[in-house]
Amino acid sequence: MRKVLVLAFVAAFSAASAASAADNSTLAGWGAEVKARFGGETITAAMASHPSTDAFKTMEREFTALTGIKVTWDIVEETNLKNKQLLDAQGAGSYDVMMVDAFWMSEYASKKVLAPIQAYADDPAKTPAWFDYADIMPAYRNGIAGANGVNYGIPTAGETRFIAYRTDLFEKYGKQPPKTMDQYLELARFFNGKEPGLYGVSMRAQRGIHFASGWMSLMYNFGGGFMDQAALADGETVMTCNTPETKASLKFYVDLLRNAPPDVGSYTHEEALGAFLTGKTAMWLDATALANQITNPASSTVSGKVAFVPTPTGPAGDGAALAGWNLAISAKSAKKDAAWAFIAFMASRAKSEDYVLAGGVATRTSVFNNPKLLAANPSYPAQEKALISANGLVKKGLSWIPQYDQINQVLDIAGRYGSAALAGDIDTDAACDRIQRDSEDLVD
Repeated sequence: MRKVLVLAFVAAFSAASAASAADNSTLAGWGAEVKARFGGETITAAMASHPSTDAFKTMEREFTALTGIKVTWDIVEETNLKNKQLLDAQGAGSYDVMMVDAFWMSEYASKKVLAPIQAYADDPAKTPAWFDYADIMPAYRNGIAGANGVNYGIPTAGETRFIAYRTDLFEKYGKQPPKTMDQYLELARFFNGKEPGLYGVSMRAQRGIHFASGWMSLMYNFGGGFMDQAALADGETVMTCNTPETKASLKFYVDLLRNAPPDVGSYTHEEALGAFLTGKTAMWLDATALANQITNPASSTVSGKVAFVPTPTGPAGDGAALAGWNLAISAKSAKKDAAWAFIAFMASRAKSEDYVLAGGVATRTSVFNNPKLLAANPSYPAQEKALISANGLVKKGLSWIPQYDQINQVLDIAGRYGSAALAGDIDTDAACDRIQRDSEDLVD
């Protein structure tokens, strides 16, 4: 018996010595260190049905070979994913890694679903230099990864919004792409009806959350917003749906949509994109993640005749949309270090090229400046500029989606009345007053 204990002690000591001696400055050295500690363990990842998840799965074999950690994937549709994650956090805690939408961060923070991640990212023993946390675009790192000043995730897929415009039309009529909101509206009016079947702009405006999302693409540039986020940080809920700035932003948005195709009131992001891909509009403002469909000749009739610019500056400066996905560690996980090893590998700078080539979404500065990846996605320079513009909102201490548990209900109310204003059933000022009233009833 004593001999067995001695041998077990020697084996454990040897494994620990090997781990401490390993050089984690390389993937191989890091993998050996992790394998000595966690080899043979299995972690469970709760993931969305998303191109990023597909990309991570292509990297699984290398991760397991390096670390000895096996991965069980639970991949479900976005809405069901949130419900499953919350149930798991309240119950057995079977998940180790969670893929988390930035929209959920505030609720997850208040319910203590996730473990704070900064201690892992900042620990050189757990996070080698090749991970390069600082390489993640500041807008993502500071804008979608946490709540109340605490980061809970590593951004692995994200988007802001920018303008695509028809270079053939702009050159034909001697026009320059818009830099300000006033120029954007002026150009939309100029091109609307300029040629048969041509409209000025395409954006999402379907009744409800889609309309609210489109409106928010430019709301902050006017200084508007649905909630006082400074008060929210202090625990107070103050609605700002009918301030002069918010009213000005809705009036601008409705005026802009008057220069869109007549069925724009039914557009989600898909229909808005489709209108631009088929050449019906001179401009389009929506998600950077959709740019590859615009530049791809297989899906776009305007490919080769398009360029991109950031969301125009408004009276209150820059404030482009910011959204995305994170990899995070469940607070209930009994295998947090192994879960972090998975995140450190999958979301690292060292693996970023493989990740993007497999269909993952760019979140790193190095990706936007990688010549090989730039050749495959010529919208990258404009995306990077758009993210710098989006960081203007972060610098103001604002979240594009206010960190409030009932924000989706607020957005639905806003989109309902905004849609009515577009239809001409109510004027924009009255719409904002009704949004304010119904939102206050919701949050009281």
